[in-house]
Amino acid sequence: MFIDLDRFKTINDSLGHLIGDYLLKEVANRLCCAVRASDTVARLGGDEFVVLVPGVGAVEQCHHVGEKIIEALAVPVPIENHLLHISPSIGICLYPDDGLDAETLMRHADAAMYHAKGAGRNNYQFFTQRMNQAAARHFELESNLRTALANGEFEPFYQPIMDMATRRVHALEVLLRWRRPGIGLALPDDFIPILEENGMIVPVGEWVIRRACEQSMEWQRQGLPPVPLAINLSARQFMHKALVTSIRRIVEETGIDPALVEFEITESALMQHSEQTLEILGQINRMGMRLSIDDFGTGYSSLAYLKRFPVRKIKIDRAFIRELEASSEDRAIVAAVMALAGSLQLQVVAEGVETEEQLALLRGYGCQYVQGWLFARALDSEATRALLAEDAA
Repeated sequence: MFIDLDRFKTINDSLGHLIGDYLLKEVANRLCCAVRASDTVARLGGDEFVVLVPGVGAVEQCHHVGEKIIEALAVPVPIENHLLHISPSIGICLYPDDGLDAETLMRHADAAMYHAKGAGRNNYQFFTQRMNQAAARHFELESNLRTALANGEFEPFYQPIMDMATRRVHALEVLLRWRRPGIGLALPDDFIPILEENGMIVPVGEWVIRRACEQSMEWQRQGLPPVPLAINLSARQFMHKALVTSIRRIVEETGIDPALVEFEITESALMQHSEQTLEILGQINRMGMRLSIDDFGTGYSSLAYLKRFPVRKIKIDRAFIRELEASSEDRAIVAAVMALAGSLQLQVVAEGVETEEQLALLRGYGCQYVQGWLFARALDSEATRALLAEDAA
């Protein structure tokens, strides 16, 4: 059994290594108590553990051990006025079915563990050959991504955010695409999670901010009116210590008006380290840039951050727009968000608008801005330039 602790890095980074070490010791003790005296519990390093269970007579016994480990770690750990919750992702493989040597068995259990993470964490998965193929594809993707930035394979695309009243472009959301040599255009869901996982999202994210600002200045030099840019900041990127310095340098070197830059941050990213988040948002806000909350309604239910953080805009997630015509619940949620935003003097963007019927309902709720395939998909820089020229005519 290959065990990885879910989101341990967040605890370690926010509360410090002493608390992280204490938590690891507590996890080790609980693992030892959850298995038999004849079993072996080992820590490989970091937050990775391995459990060897000899003499297994049936697969049902593996299910039982997996469930016992999950149950043992489910009880919160009290440490220095904190009540820490930790959960495991567990990959299981069997000898001799899944490998005849330790190296193969470890590799296969590791692949099953990643599958457990992909299945929502806090569960166990048995190894299959399909996972082996998936792990090979993942490794190939990661290897190719490591050279993609240096090879100039990334490209910003732009999706217009439209003003409901005028049907003209209000802003452009900057979206990353990867032109894979010999394969074609890869969408963000195919590679952004890997960039997040291996930390490359930080340099790639900085490149996106710089390239988008350079493109905006290029369009302005061509005589096009300045249009605000909405740029996504991932949780990993947002918590990087050099973020604010990097943004300030890019603004100074490109010459872009800070008022034309808006950063979109998810609710989950906002709430991970609230005090540090507040300081970072304050610095960005003082530079004259705007801040908006992306995927509103899908993350934390607390609304206190709308008062604490200097946000100007919220984006209603497409999950609430998709069935707006058919779902009275979605209509009620959108109406409530609009009322809340109106009370707090926040602007609202509805994402994923695809039909005139959805547009009409949103207009009735007083939504100011909309974004979606009804108006345009994400466009490359040349198609975006043409759209801006047409919009300005």
